[in-house]
Order: sequence, then C-alpha cells, then structure tokens
Amino acid sequence: MPNRRARTRTAAASFRSRYDQLERRRDELIARLSALGERAMSHPGHGRARTLLNSTFRKASLVQRAAVLQAADWLITVLDRATTML
Repeated sequence: MPNRRARTRTAAASFRSRYDQLERRRDELIARLSALGERAMSHPGHGRARTLLNSTFRKASLVQRAAVLQAADWLITVLDRATTML
C-alpha cells in the first residue's frame, strides 16, 4: 500500500495549495472592496459583497468557495463602475 500513501499526501498538498490560493484571492478582494472608499460603502451592494467574502465564503465548501469569490469579484466590479458614474 505504499502507492496509496503517496496519493494521499499528494492530494493533501493539492488541497492545501488550493485552500491557500483561495484565501489569498479573498484577501485581495477584501482589500479591493475597502479601497473603493466612502461612496461605495453607502451602496447596498457593498454589504452584500462583504457578506459574500466573509460568512458565505466560510460556510461554503472548497469547490463552492471559488464560485463565491467569482460572484464577489463581479459585484465589486459593478460597485466600482457604479461609484465612478455617480
């Protein structure tokens, strides 16, 4: 069964690297959301983006977290465009 152990360690390393990558992406999006400024904070979408990046992200499985970050990225882009138009 040595081959079985090797696969398990590879899978664990792969899981950890994906987990760390998602956490880094989440940190980047939180920084981007914070950088939008005071004008974006008054927008209702700002609260939803923060919820996506915090509680929704934490409740989701690893596979779902990538989709949650994609949705948050889209919403932050919409907020950025909306605040520059105002």
